[in-house]
Amino acid sequence: MIRIKAGVIGGAGYTAGELLRILINHPNVEIKFVNSSSNAGNPVTDVHSGLIGETNLVFTPEFPFGDVDVLFLCSAHGDSKKFMDTNAVPASIKIVDLSTDYRAKSPTHDFVYGLPELNRDEIRTATRIANPGCFATAIQLALFPLAAAGLLTDEVHVNAITGSTGAGVKPSDTSHFSWRNNNISIYKPFGHQHLEEIGQSLRQLQAGFNKAVNFIPVRGNFARGIYATVYTKCSLNLEEAKRLYLDFYKDAAFTFVVDKNPDMKQVVNTNKGIVYLEKHGDKLLIVSMIDNLLKGASGQAVQNMNLMFGLDEKTGLGLKSIGF
Repeated sequence: MIRIKAGVIGGAGYTAGELLRILINHPNVEIKFVNSSSNAGNPVTDVHSGLIGETNLVFTPEFPFGDVDVLFLCSAHGDSKKFMDTNAVPASIKIVDLSTDYRAKSPTHDFVYGLPELNRDEIRTATRIANPGCFATAIQLALFPLAAAGLLTDEVHVNAITGSTGAGVKPSDTSHFSWRNNNISIYKPFGHQHLEEIGQSLRQLQAGFNKAVNFIPVRGNFARGIYATVYTKCSLNLEEAKRLYLDFYKDAAFTFVVDKNPDMKQVVNTNKGIVYLEKHGDKLLIVSMIDNLLKGASGQAVQNMNLMFGLDEKTGLGLKSIGF
């Protein structure tokens, strides 16, 4: 059996906590260290209390690279690049970065954009992966079949609502319970940072795509999940569109096209993406939903690790939705 020795950098946040939960129960993984300078010497369960009884790991300020085969970078955006620039990470160690730092293609780095529904073959042979953003994952899953068929011919309109965990573990004015509960608001309309990677991927499938993706992100009054409604003009009828989507995702391990209007609890606590279609006049409506912490972050990171090490990409990710 393949044994993968893993290290986690920036181990105190939400994505790190979910990553540890998955890795602890992954049949092929041994966690060798969890790094956190602010929590050094403290038990991991002091921060991630949901892991009580499951691990005796202690946070370390060190980077024992010699002990691991793969590194997960769970630090804040901007810190992954700083980490890579200031540490001599051995070339033999595979890296999965969960920040925005390497998602944009550039001659200055060799990170592969880690969305398996787009780049599965490249991920299998990669040594460094830029894990996609959460909003970006949900929106791209809604649009990939159209782009692959060259059918994105008009502007795309997106309204997507996300849970408060998407804002990270550090409290802020807009993630404080008393503000977020029974409340709703938009932020970064038409200018969200995930638009860059979305455009990059759509042009990879449909060269020359230059239409606007009009994205309104919404802060939801719940903890986790992303529910995106996407629409654009489309010449296909509903049955043709369904066949297109089913064919595109026929080999996808975690993305499913459904016939019944879904709800977000079907994906929360899973690595699934669920896609649903309706046709209204000349417009195709696509509903796309994921768990922002799993398919939108840590679950997808483990899916990428599985592919990089030649495992079945579903390994360790047989997670059940909360359902109710």
